Parts: sequence; structure tokens; C-alpha cells
Amino acid sequence: MKKIITILSLIILIVSCGSSKKVTTRKSKQKTVRVVKNTNQTKGDTPKEEAVIVEETIKETPEVYANKTEEYIAIYSDIAQDEMRNYGIPASITLAQGILESASGQGRLSVEANNHFGIKCHEWTGAKIYHDDDASQECFRKYKNSKYSFRDHSLFLTERKRYAKLFLLEKDDYKGWAKELRAAGYATDRKYPDKLISLIERYQLYRFDADVLGKQTTSNDKHTVVKGDTLYSLSKKYNISIDQLKSLNGLENNDLFIGQVLYVKPIPKDF
Repeated sequence: MKKIITILSLIILIVSCGSSKKVTTRKSKQKTVRVVKNTNQTKGDTPKEEAVIVEETIKETPEVYANKTEEYIAIYSDIAQDEMRNYGIPASITLAQGILESASGQGRLSVEANNHFGIKCHEWTGAKIYHDDDASQECFRKYKNSKYSFRDHSLFLTERKRYAKLFLLEKDDYKGWAKELRAAGYATDRKYPDKLISLIERYQLYRFDADVLGKQTTSNDKHTVVKGDTLYSLSKKYNISIDQLKSLNGLENNDLFIGQVLYVKPIPKDF
């Protein structure tokens, strides 16, 4: 009888040990091991194996941008490309105007009214915001979301006859578009076309036009920063001045970070 009891006890012990293990995982980038003690064990019982639960948590790494303009481009380039597909306005022009008019998304109208293009009320029946511009406390359109500002910009250009000549230009002729915008009366600043072209060249915004049109952009050398890189070493490697590198990439200081992508081809000076 004692032998039978002993055999049964061994069987129970083996089964309980085999079933007490539990391993669970959740998709993530960081693992944490947690040991759970067996609380059902009674006095005199043989100690059972503790459960090991492997937990994984997601730890997000924020994107790092060289400046606010780079961040603006990353956020709104997809919207600008969608508007180009729907209305034929070069994404490069839309982005450059947005950057210029909204101070890279930091201006009051863009922050408080999601108005990235300084479009005034005119016949607008929606929400409004008042802001000093050409005159004191002028009326500007206020949007619930920035994407509606981009759509209104597209409609503003396509629905007014004075901008009709724009749509006779090639969709990747950003220089022609910049000049014709001013000629059609979009802006009174004589340097407005040059400012747009400068932004487009500086940040290679024409690559978004090429993407929509299914074209390849003109070769623009890029360099991904690795450990040990400095602006000085890169200037020597690519035969470009430090000031040109900083200007080309919108850098405000000499700091670089590993993985940062830099443009290392000088800006063309034919405009």
C-alpha cells in the first residue's frame, strides 16, 4: 500500500511541475522578466517550480529633426503630395509656401487657426481669427485641422482665373510656378519667387514632385552620419564648405547625431 501511495505522489508531483510553467510574450522592443511565486502551496508540500512570465513593452523613440523646417516637411509632405495628385499644384510649391507663410508651422495663424497659407476670410462663413497683417486685426480663416488649410490653398488657386496660367506650366517647373504666383498677384514681395525657390532647393522639395510624377530626381548626394563624423571631416570628404553644409541642411550649429542624413551636394546657383 505504501508503494502505491509513493508512486501516486510521484506522478502528481511530475504533472504539477510540468504544468506550472507559463511563458507569455507581447510584441515589443524591450523585455522584462517577472517571477511569480506559487501562492497555492500548502505547508508540507514539495516546493513547486515558480512561473516565469516574460513581458515585453513598447518603448517609442521620438524622431529627431535638424530644425523646425525639417520637421514641418516630414509632417506635411504627404498632404502636399495628395493635393498635387488631386489638383495639379506641385508639392514643392505647396510646401515652400506653407513653410514661408506659417514660419514652419510656428506662426500664430498656423498654431491657433491651422491656417498655413495666410488665407483671409473673403466670403468665408466658417470660424475666424483676427490678426494684424497689411492692416490691423484683419479676418483670417480658421480650420479644425491643418489638412483643410492645404485643401483650401488648392481650391484658392484652382478656382480663381488669375491663376489659370499656373496650370499651363509643367508640374515639376517649380521656378516657373514661383515666378507666376507673384506675377498673378499672390504676393507683393518682389523677392517672393526667390524665397520659394531657395526653400525648394535648400530642402530638395522637388523630390516630392518627382515622386508623384514617377520621375527620378537629379542625383543629390547624401551622407548618413556615423561615429566620428564632423562637419569638418565631411567638408573635406565631399569638397564642400562647412557653411554650405550647414545651409544646405538647415543646421543651426555644428552638432551631428549618428544616423542623421545630410545632403552633401552644393545648391545649384542658376536661379
